[in-house]
Amino acid sequence: MTHPMVPRLWWITRRRRETHDTFTVELKPSNGSSEFRFAPGQFNMLYIWGAGEVAISISGDPNAPGSLIHTIRSVGAVTRLMQKLKSGDEVGVRGPFGSCWPIEQAVSGDVIFVAGGVGLAPLRPAIYHVLAQRKRYQRVVLLYGTRAPADILYARELERWRARFDAQVRVTVDHAAGGWMGSVGVVTHLIARARFDPARTTAMICGPEVMMRFTAMELEKRGVPAKNMHISMERNMKCALGLCGHCQYGPSFICKDGPVFSYERLKPLLAIREV
Repeated sequence: MTHPMVPRLWWITRRRRETHDTFTVELKPSNGSSEFRFAPGQFNMLYIWGAGEVAISISGDPNAPGSLIHTIRSVGAVTRLMQKLKSGDEVGVRGPFGSCWPIEQAVSGDVIFVAGGVGLAPLRPAIYHVLAQRKRYQRVVLLYGTRAPADILYARELERWRARFDAQVRVTVDHAAGGWMGSVGVVTHLIARARFDPARTTAMICGPEVMMRFTAMELEKRGVPAKNMHISMERNMKCALGLCGHCQYGPSFICKDGPVFSYERLKPLLAIREV
């Protein structure tokens, strides 16, 4: 069995640009193994030799384990190098690690996904699962907000989801441009127009911390219990095993106890700027 600190070698089979600073890579294992099992919400550590590694949530379909997909925003030294990789290049992979979205807890009730910017990527595996198992859930709502139309992630996929009759999908941007005819404003403004039963709703939220905090506040106003809301805290993780302490958040370690937490658990900490 491979030690959890030792990366396994994977090959890039496909790389595509999503936005000006975000890209998606599809990986295949070098040892010929055909499956990679993970739960929606978990993350991997991706390693580039001579540069370092970063924690990236898995953004592919959990029901299609034949490939490993990560959507990555280029914001640091390692991810900027990853953006330059091409098919045939190799990366190291450790994982999967972490907690997952409560997709089983949500069965037989309403589900609302709220994403901000690249926060749609960690939610995508849960969305895939819920839509694939659509009969097990009641209303399904996806609310997505980003800065501008050019920053919309998975634009074609969002259009396919919006064309479904069994899901409510709404997209908004902070600033309209390029002939945008859709909603303008922060994503929390979409909550008032969404149709769901607060008492039986499970909410899954991912995006900047300030966005998640205000989203949870708006959902609470609608009557969604804090224990039924879950957020993904993708902070600066260095080891994924709780050894280095970089991702300590109050009494918790994001890598070991998260990245998915109930809002009820983290609500007191989110209001403290120093944390």
